[in-house]
Amino acid sequence: MKETNSRSAVLGLQHLLAMYAGAVAVPLLIGTGLGFNEAQMTYLISIDIFMCGIATLLQLVVTRFFGIGLPVVLGCAIQAVSPLILIGTKSGISAIYGAIIAAGIFIVLIAGIFSKIKVLFPPLVTGTVITVIGLTLIPVAITKIGGGDAAAANFGDPTNLLLGFVTIALIIGVQVFGKGFIRSIAVLIGLIGGTILAALLGLVDLSAITHAPVFHLPQPFYFGLPTFDLWSIVLMIIISIVSLVESTGVYFALGDITEKPITGNDLKRGYRAEGLAVILGGIFNTFPYTGFSQNVGLVQLSGIKTRRPIFFSAIFLIVLGLFPKVGAIAQIIPEAVLGGGMLVMFGMVAVQGMRMLSKVDFMNDKNLLVIAVSIGFGLGFNMMPTLFSQMPETVQMFTGNGIVMSSLTAIVLNLFFNGLPKETDEVTELSLQQ
Repeated sequence: MKETNSRSAVLGLQHLLAMYAGAVAVPLLIGTGLGFNEAQMTYLISIDIFMCGIATLLQLVVTRFFGIGLPVVLGCAIQAVSPLILIGTKSGISAIYGAIIAAGIFIVLIAGIFSKIKVLFPPLVTGTVITVIGLTLIPVAITKIGGGDAAAANFGDPTNLLLGFVTIALIIGVQVFGKGFIRSIAVLIGLIGGTILAALLGLVDLSAITHAPVFHLPQPFYFGLPTFDLWSIVLMIIISIVSLVESTGVYFALGDITEKPITGNDLKRGYRAEGLAVILGGIFNTFPYTGFSQNVGLVQLSGIKTRRPIFFSAIFLIVLGLFPKVGAIAQIIPEAVLGGGMLVMFGMVAVQGMRMLSKVDFMNDKNLLVIAVSIGFGLGFNMMPTLFSQMPETVQMFTGNGIVMSSLTAIVLNLFFNGLPKETDEVTELSLQQ
């Protein structure tokens, strides 16, 4: 299928819609947790969208020092929400951004060292982690199909279920009967179709567009000059390492989809770009950035494996960040419709992980044990994070994140059972880079 600019632009819009809810969730949660007023929330959400575009461009444009060059979309790291609220409550908003800037500098400085761990991520590990990423995200999609709030009295309302399942049916129908370009934008068609149905039922709320300002400019240190509190910095560095582990899984998944081998230098440039994005996030008062796994499923589903659509997506994000009224259009998509699209995409992420696991020797019982325990820990701890509520907060930051626990478990068990790989060209390459 010929990839024209117009088609790439539509595919870019699809990527934007896929990540939009996840991108704005972080500033919404943190702003609400810290009691921000309406003006502060408007700035926070607008600049967050703007910086998502900048952060994504940093990964797309490959230079000697920055950019992994994969069709990756960056957004705010959801695992940073609770720690940042904790920092803001204890030490103030200025300490949040001092910690974020310091953590970004830390990522840039350790990028070269962290990239050497590529040998710790064979298909056994990466396939397991990507599978867990997809599976742990599916409950988020299911919650949105039910209305977005599982504790609400109207959760699971038949109208919400109708919207969610119609969206899924549209995506499946386009995938089965569509051809070429139409088939590649199945998720976008599903979201538009579901929103049209919701509008016909009188369930589309346009107030977000009405209340949003017309134009908005990024403003460095909007919340004041940063302060650098040691405890806050250490906490944010821990979260940054967690984000790097998740981003590594995203990079390898995209490398597998696009059939691009990921070298140590690729990882180094990717980590540096992520660190630079985090620094800029601190300066412009947004939050840490990481590779968005939901867009991995979209790359797989659309079959478009180039960076061109992501360039358009990044540009759209920047524009939306400057014009909040335009950006608010994406907010009119009902929760149930978003949930339907997310369910398909998250499922595709899990399938991609299973495809990576197909390269593993399943005749080896040790490999089966690594996969079984890692998936069990990943899903189990994610479903019941309070299991470790009696442990220190630093420990809970890891155990409460199923993806991180799955990653650490897979790495440790793989090393225990299989050890480091023997001297191969890949390992030699990494050694030469040191």
